[in-house]
Amino acid sequence: MPTAAERIISTPGSHQTQDDAVPTARPTGADEPVTQSAPEPEPETGGAGATAAEGARAVVRRRRISVLLVVALLAYLIDLGSKLLVVAKLEGRSSPIEVIGDWMTFQVIRNPGAAFGMGQAMTLLFTAIATGVIVVIWRIARRLYSLPWAIALGLLLGGALGNLTDRLFRAPSVLRGHVVDFISVQHFAVFNLADSAIVCGGILVVLLSFRGSNPDGTTHGGPAPKAEEKAGAQAGEQETPAEDGADRG
Repeated sequence: MPTAAERIISTPGSHQTQDDAVPTARPTGADEPVTQSAPEPEPETGGAGATAAEGARAVVRRRRISVLLVVALLAYLIDLGSKLLVVAKLEGRSSPIEVIGDWMTFQVIRNPGAAFGMGQAMTLLFTAIATGVIVVIWRIARRLYSLPWAIALGLLLGGALGNLTDRLFRAPSVLRGHVVDFISVQHFAVFNLADSAIVCGGILVVLLSFRGSNPDGTTHGGPAPKAEEKAGAQAGEQETPAEDGADRG
């Protein structure tokens, strides 16, 4: 039989029992493992800026190559069209057509040599030289960032292609074809529009070289090319919104 003291101790609702039933409060997170969030990586603005600058320079280069090709195509088509016209209308005439009195006339001749009738016994050599000039121009175009250089090289390319077409497809044979010349200036040689394009392009190249300008947009001992400055500015504009967003966050 339980004693009176034991009954009092085991009676529900007693002070001791209630104390035992109340759970002991533990401070929040006392025994829980502390987890720390990993720091967010900082944006690599340097790599993004370099990529943007390279992309901007690539856009500039593609535009300059487009200018070169457009100028070359125009020079080539004008030369080709003029030759087809004068061969059809003027070849075989006994007397030249006066354009500016006796000072400038149109008369068709077949030239086996170079521009302005030079080197008439070296047709094959001039064919090889024209081909080499075209290859060199195309190699330079891979690092072309200057607009004046694009125009100059376009004139050279169009003129070289115009005369090379004659050497490849006109009589007497392939690679030895005679170039059609028809512009005759008094006390000067007879030439065509391809020759004029080559001379204008060459003069422009000489002027640019004297000014210290390079095809890649740089100057001899001068500041950085404008294309790089523009690329850097565009890269900075692209980085600024990202930095502002990070500051707001």
